[in-house]
Amino acid sequence: MKKIISILLTAMMVVGISGCTNKDTVTTPKDGTKVEDSNKKSAHYPVTIKTYNYAKEPVELTFEKAPEKVVAVYQNSIETLLALGLKDKIIATSGLDHEVKDEYKDDFDKLKYYEKLPSKEEVIALQPDFILSWYSLFDEKRFGDVNFWHERNINTYMSQNSGVIKPNTLQNEYDDILNMGKVFDVEDKANDIVNEMKKEIQKSKDFVKGKETVKSVILEVQKNGVYRIYGEDSIGGDIAKEVGADLVAKSNGKIGNEDLVKLNPDVIFTVYYGKEIERDAAVNSILDNPALSSVSAIKSKRVNPIMLSEVYSSGIRTLDGIKTISKGLYPELYENK
Repeated sequence: MKKIISILLTAMMVVGISGCTNKDTVTTPKDGTKVEDSNKKSAHYPVTIKTYNYAKEPVELTFEKAPEKVVAVYQNSIETLLALGLKDKIIATSGLDHEVKDEYKDDFDKLKYYEKLPSKEEVIALQPDFILSWYSLFDEKRFGDVNFWHERNINTYMSQNSGVIKPNTLQNEYDDILNMGKVFDVEDKANDIVNEMKKEIQKSKDFVKGKETVKSVILEVQKNGVYRIYGEDSIGGDIAKEVGADLVAKSNGKIGNEDLVKLNPDVIFTVYYGKEIERDAAVNSILDNPALSSVSAIKSKRVNPIMLSEVYSSGIRTLDGIKTISKGLYPELYENK
């Protein structure tokens, strides 16, 4: 009898121990991925990142968990979240300059899109917990300064190259993507995106070692004979420097035909706003300008269109900007590709 009781007690203890242990176990499915128990708090949070207010002062925000209801405004904000696989987190979008990249169209088509920027009241009604956008969105005529939202437990993030800080740099774009990786606990994906950009930069750096530098200019045609320069303090200029170009127009500002002739670049990059007709006009207005006929880039027809979204608050399109500039400078590097 004592032996039977002893066996029963031992069995009950095993069952009890198993029951307690299962509450916090990590199960491993057949595919090898680990699934944390839903009652167990993620070790990733809290996460603190730096952003800014409308006075361009740094603001630290702490996220106790990943945002669940995100309003994303403007091209880079929307595409970065889609590239990180976060379509299910987005409740509203607005502000596209042109269609999203082909690989994200299916996901984007499922999202709510406001053709006209929603009002502050409309956004409040959506009950978001995170707003991702440009600096300009948070002026008083649009969404108001970030404090308004923070007081309502709605976090915000401004793209750093959207007017928040100077100079505009590649590193700022990298940091924006990496910060979103931290906020949403998808750091591996964010690192993969940034590392691909860095590899493309390095490929051009390796190619130009020991070669003569190529004189280049990045500009936007504002009207006949007037050009806005994207200098060293722009993303495009930073890319050109990083891949070994000689950026002969180094300062942001405006120049005329005579200035461009004196600079005599070997390659010109002309910025356009995303439509095919604008791309062609940006190129032809330079190639067909008789005042520029002596310029080396005109003679060799090395005038390359580059989309604004590749050189301003570029987000994941930073990779496209790197490839556009590298290919324009070193076409032989991209032969048969």
